Amino acid sequence: MTLKNVALLALLGTLLLTIVVAFDFVNAASGVLRDIVPPVTVLRSLIYLFASVSVTVFFYVFSKGQSR
Repeated sequence: MTLKNVALLALLGTLLLTIVVAFDFVNAASGVLRDIVPPVTVLRSLIYLFASVSVTVFFYVFSKGQSR
C-alpha cells in the first residue's frame, strides 16, 4: 500500500466520522432547543465537530500533496 492510498483511506474514514459527528451536533442542538439535554452537550459536540473537520481538512491537504 502506498502513502497516497493510505492518505486517501484516512481521508475517507475521517470524512465518514465527520458526517456522523455533524449529525450528532444537529441532534444535540435540537435537543437543547426542546429542553431535553443540557446546553453543555452542544459545546461538547461543537468541539468534537471542529476537531473532526480539522483532521479531515488535514488529510485532504495531505492527500493532495501526495499526488504530486
